[in-house]
Amino acid sequence: MLQSFTRNYEDNSTEAGFQFTFYCDLCQDGHKSSFIESETYKKGRGLRGLAQGAGVLGSLLGGRVGNLGYSLERGGHVLSDRFAGMSPEWQKEHENAFERGKNEAQRFFNRCHGCRIWVCESCYNEDEGLCTECAPRQEITVARARADAMKRNIEEAAESATVWKGNIESKTTICTSCNKPAGTGKFCNNCGASLALAVCPSCKKENAKTVRFCNHCGSSMSAPAVSKCPGCGDEYSPGTKFCGGCGTKL
Repeated sequence: MLQSFTRNYEDNSTEAGFQFTFYCDLCQDGHKSSFIESETYKKGRGLRGLAQGAGVLGSLLGGRVGNLGYSLERGGHVLSDRFAGMSPEWQKEHENAFERGKNEAQRFFNRCHGCRIWVCESCYNEDEGLCTECAPRQEITVARARADAMKRNIEEAAESATVWKGNIESKTTICTSCNKPAGTGKFCNNCGASLALAVCPSCKKENAKTVRFCNHCGSSMSAPAVSKCPGCGDEYSPGTKFCGGCGTKL
């Protein structure tokens, strides 16, 4: 049975050649070795009736397996079934190719001196000689803690922030002519009546069109506007050009 330096690997070999993928024991990222063509196959002495092509041993060995010993034993049986009947020359090539692939891939991995697993460069703390599970990188841990703290602060600030100050209730304008919702325009959506407010002739304040007396000064909304002379204070009617009390030009 082939023995890998990592806890799991994938045999991508076929009758025509050999290739292997070795996985990091921590993050499961893999390195695939260079393809090696089978000399036996080229000479025409390889097994032509291989029932299955290049199977994926990673389905059994890849990832964080729960029972590693069982998986490796099971994987060995699968490989035996896949390559059963291959010539002794091919089998020897397969073993040699695996050793070459293993030596090639091992340059991309480091062994943790603490837990003894093989990990890729991303999962290795070179300053401590340990995997990042045993000795997390300080700068990464600090950056992650700062990011987590910043996220919590933002969420706490968002909880107490007032983001809208409008009124919840909505106002509906009722047309004074047809007593139906009039919409938001200048004329009623139902009857077309003007929605403009009436202006008091005395105080010039706006009132609803249906009121008879001003809501602000109490003057009659139908009475003609009466103005006072700025000179003597006498009242005068609209259209008067000169005050009848003092002669002031109006």
